[in-house]
Amino acid sequence: MNASYSIRGLRPPEGYAMPAEWSAHESTWLSWPHKRESWPGKFEPVEPVMVRLVATLSQGERVRINVLDADHERHVAALLEGHARAENVRFHRIPTDDAWCRDHGAIFLSGPGGALHALDFRFNAWGGKYLPYDRDDAVALQMAEALGVPCASIDMVLEGGSIEVNGAGALLTTEQCLLHPNRNPGMSREDIETALCELLGVRRILWLGDGVAGDDTDGHIDDLTRFVAEDTVVTVIEPDRGDENYRPLAENRERLDSMRLPDGRPLQVIELPMPRPVVYRGDRLPASYANFYIGNRTVAMPAFDDPADEAARAALAACFPGREVVPIDCTDLVLGLGTFHCLTQQVPAFHPEGSS
Repeated sequence: MNASYSIRGLRPPEGYAMPAEWSAHESTWLSWPHKRESWPGKFEPVEPVMVRLVATLSQGERVRINVLDADHERHVAALLEGHARAENVRFHRIPTDDAWCRDHGAIFLSGPGGALHALDFRFNAWGGKYLPYDRDDAVALQMAEALGVPCASIDMVLEGGSIEVNGAGALLTTEQCLLHPNRNPGMSREDIETALCELLGVRRILWLGDGVAGDDTDGHIDDLTRFVAEDTVVTVIEPDRGDENYRPLAENRERLDSMRLPDGRPLQVIELPMPRPVVYRGDRLPASYANFYIGNRTVAMPAFDDPADEAARAALAACFPGREVVPIDCTDLVLGLGTFHCLTQQVPAFHPEGSS
């Protein structure tokens, strides 16, 4: 083991691992958007998209929502009235700096007897890009406390959107993000692999290269390649050789062909299209169909009023025959530089008595 490897803090007990997203959920957790600067000049269209997301997910599971305070809770509750299933909505007065619960929220592990354990990694706003982020960095522990489950504080920067697991020992990530010096400059590639295996209960780390254009997270995996089964991924492809996404996505596609799961099986790869470039005030936005979220009964898919929307929906529907794939227009939402997977964090189904 490299001498520089040092993760100070508590660790989850033996036998705990991060389950695949398609495993049964106790709930989906969101942090309701409120930072207008994240959607400059276009905040008003964001909340209606969030209402559609909650309405979709609440048909099949509880939806937990972080709000700033009592006034904010009343505001959000009024927006959801008549749309979401009220009995499946829970509010938590956990103030945040921004809405990206995938990255600032707790990462939950499942263990023996249906127990649950939370991990509280450090959050530094994607390498210190946005200030302040102290409230976001404090969210994970509060989420665990709200559920009454134990939580390990990990002295390592890690965002949920930078990792993707198959629930059977494999984890996908990108070199652009996890090896970036703005996250954990004292950790080598070997250090990071060791930490992920020990903390998340995985056995093999699969590395892709760079992320999509416009991604301010330095290449999160959830805009690129997603597990849809233990041995199967979907990955976005750009056929236009003149597009800036063409080369990095083609190189990632080639890497997938050579990857092997912990049991030696190759990956099965399904290609997803990319939408046409979504540009706002001259800036390319990270619009990607890979940023879908898998709920208990539905798959929330970002759509972009694009001819490729239907092809993406059909491809995902074939991957999830027991779930309805629901396209929701994210043309305005993606101005915040993320869509549905970035906004959500799953809580695996668990037995509270087993996690005391």
